[in-house]
Amino acid sequence: MPETTTHSTHSSERLDPAVRKLAGILVLGALAPLLDSTIVSIALHTLGHDLGASTTSLQWVSTAYLLALATVVPVSGWAVERFDSRRVWLGALLLFLAGSLLCGLAWNIGSLIAFRVIQGIGGGLLLPVLQTLVMRAAGGRSLGRLMAAITLPAMVVPILGPVVGGLIVGHLSWRWIFYVNLPVCLLALALAWRGVPKDTPRPRHHLDLTGLLLLSPGLATLVYGLSETGAARATAIPVGAVLIALFARHALRVREPLVDLRLFRDRAFAVSSILTFLNGLALFGGMFLLPLYYQQARGEGVIAAGLLLAPQGLGSLLARVTGPLTDRLGPRPVTVAGMLLCALGTLPFLLPHPGAALLLVALVVRGLGVSAANLAVMVGAYQGLDRARIPHASTTVRIVQQLGGGVGTAVLATVLAHGHGSTAFPHAFAWATAFTVVACLVGLCLPVRVASAERRS
Repeated sequence: MPETTTHSTHSSERLDPAVRKLAGILVLGALAPLLDSTIVSIALHTLGHDLGASTTSLQWVSTAYLLALATVVPVSGWAVERFDSRRVWLGALLLFLAGSLLCGLAWNIGSLIAFRVIQGIGGGLLLPVLQTLVMRAAGGRSLGRLMAAITLPAMVVPILGPVVGGLIVGHLSWRWIFYVNLPVCLLALALAWRGVPKDTPRPRHHLDLTGLLLLSPGLATLVYGLSETGAARATAIPVGAVLIALFARHALRVREPLVDLRLFRDRAFAVSSILTFLNGLALFGGMFLLPLYYQQARGEGVIAAGLLLAPQGLGSLLARVTGPLTDRLGPRPVTVAGMLLCALGTLPFLLPHPGAALLLVALVVRGLGVSAANLAVMVGAYQGLDRARIPHASTTVRIVQQLGGGVGTAVLATVLAHGHGSTAFPHAFAWATAFTVVACLVGLCLPVRVASAERRS
């Protein structure tokens, strides 16, 4: 069958109602960890005051979560094959629910940090398992529409998180930043118990123990280094990079590696992975920079800063229209257009004294661009992959996005720290714009059309 015919056939299909229902159930379960990290970051100052914690100890409330998440993500692909994706999904939700409840009951900073690790383990499993479940259910069809359903909440929720966090911290006890997860997790568990289908597990599926001992500590060390400064960063980043390099060498030599790096032989997946890294940098780097800009450069309070960032969420919602467009045109034009819009929406922040109305419009444009690009890049990563490779792809995509976010935050934090006076934020936003322009150029390397999973399996 000619490739263009296959593509157009898939493009014309509507998203299967059963797949849409499954996606809705899974996205509900993913909302809690997506919202959690942004809410907690807003509440750190209050946590430190109420628990009598030093700044150094307080930092570990976020760092412990990120390290646990980084450690467990590589195991998700193996766990899905070994235990059945439905069982792993329910177990991850239970872990996140238990961690959230325990965090809300924490009696000191040490117990809070320990319970954040439990949360991180659950959260680290949820997103890659979600992607595996819905990609397998879709069978390679209508991926643009499907990505519009599952990625836009992932873009909108972190942007709206500061608003929710500011309201909770301003009007309730800090414990509610964790308790707010409980009803979401309970409802997600009830729906998943009935609505998520069972897979056929592979009880004899081999765990690549050597790969696990290299990749998980490597990622955790690298993420730790990116979140630190000074000597800790200088030591941790090289150590993490060496461990990951050793894993890469090992993974290419064994039959069943923890994460199959042979996926990168596929051009569409390789380019999409680079773009996922760069888009993670644009998204999470912006999430770090924009609240600080409104609070420090423009003198807004926490709640006001969160509300002023809400237009990004509107832009992300508008990006829903690019799902069918990606199915029809392929991921390349939508990715490039999205990255250009992201760069355009960042430019006003380079100005010395931009007006509030201009920034509002800019945030809508930026939210639209980042979300459209993220959606199209995900389509490029999964299109053409057969069912057996999807768990490895989900794990890899999540790792790459997480590292992109860590690098983006670290680079922009360093640029901002070394800035001078009124030029510090414009300089940092100039770097963010440059990253987006690079992503635009990389996006031109995406294939115009990607073969279907049926054709290539």
